[in-house]
Amino acid sequence: MNNKDKKGEQNIVVEIPVVLEKANVVFNMDHLAFAGDVPVGISYMHLLTNRFREMNTKGQIVGVFHGDAAYMTLNDEAYNAYRKVITGNPYKGLLAELLKQGVQIEECVVSMKNHAWGTEDLLPGVKVNAGAVGRLIQLTQEGFVQIQP
Repeated sequence: MNNKDKKGEQNIVVEIPVVLEKANVVFNMDHLAFAGDVPVGISYMHLLTNRFREMNTKGQIVGVFHGDAAYMTLNDEAYNAYRKVITGNPYKGLLAELLKQGVQIEECVVSMKNHAWGTEDLLPGVKVNAGAVGRLIQLTQEGFVQIQP
């Protein structure tokens, strides 16, 4: 007998359902982690946004970019200068889609100062916070669950 109901899918019985009526989540985007060319954290933000919509979960998702991953929120010109490329920011479409879906994308002012970036160097819709570590503490104290992809 074939263990697969559909091509590529095995029979799976979910024994612990997850129902989230409300969830506030902050993604700590401080390091580089990729699945192929796609940043894992950005991918997870998309997956969670879709899951929240499917489950009718109320809440907010915030992505706090800083440290090694800070450059992902730069506009094409600033991205090219920082990365020494001419391709433009390959993540801008993914971030624009997240913003359109209501995810708040934030950049750390400390990271910006360390790289001499100004607000004009960021993608449209990206907000600047007063410091990523303090912001993560603030959101955690407000009841947000922190995810470190």
